[in-house]
Amino acid sequence: MFSLKGDVAIITGAGSEGGIGFACASQLGHRGAKVVITSTTTRIFMRVKELQDQGILAHGIVADLTLEQNAKQIVQAALELFGGLSILVNNAGMGTITAPETFIPLFELPLAKWKESIDRNLTTAFLMTKHVLPTMVDRQYGRIVNIASTTGPIGAVVNEGPYASAKAAMVALTKTTAVEHAKALITANAIAPGWIATPAQTETESHHGLASPMGRSGLPKEVASAVTFLASHEASYINGHLLVVDGGNHLIEGLG
Repeated sequence: MFSLKGDVAIITGAGSEGGIGFACASQLGHRGAKVVITSTTTRIFMRVKELQDQGILAHGIVADLTLEQNAKQIVQAALELFGGLSILVNNAGMGTITAPETFIPLFELPLAKWKESIDRNLTTAFLMTKHVLPTMVDRQYGRIVNIASTTGPIGAVVNEGPYASAKAAMVALTKTTAVEHAKALITANAIAPGWIATPAQTETESHHGLASPMGRSGLPKEVASAVTFLASHEASYINGHLLVVDGGNHLIEGLG
């Protein structure tokens, strides 16, 4: 088992107990990383307590990451609290408790809703990446893992145009980051989860998971395992890659 002892990680969008972000924080922490986790509500402090009860050094911050000053402050907090920063997991996106994702056909979609989804699902990752890079470049080491989706980079879902567009663009952001900073020994990779059994999964999405080749939805910890490997020192020559974690669902042409 590889060790992340000495690493400091920021994981965004980690407020849900059963979500991918919290699963990533837990796995990174169990391998020795100190973690800073964020969400848009105070429930993040419940997640911090749960991590600390597991013996993980953790700190939580409530922040709207569509605002640049908040992204900058989170990076500064990680440096002040733990003296370094080597891992960023951009998981914030989809819907939040205060602003759930909407499902609207493109021809009916208000521009404000389009911008809101792009900001939440793409701009957050850009701003966090922008503000962690100077520290990683100075250190000549870093791991950035972006949580994209199969929706957008691989396929599309009806009435999810803004989300799909943002997640497809996140892959381009990943590749750009990878080529711009590879010589500083910084890697950037993306994960494309398929149907994952989180508290936010709808009944329809659960049905799609049952129709996948493995006959079930994935688990947050299964996505987190892929993230943890890409965040490790051992993944030093994997860069600009999109890793699909969907149990082979992208291989089939129809649903059961």
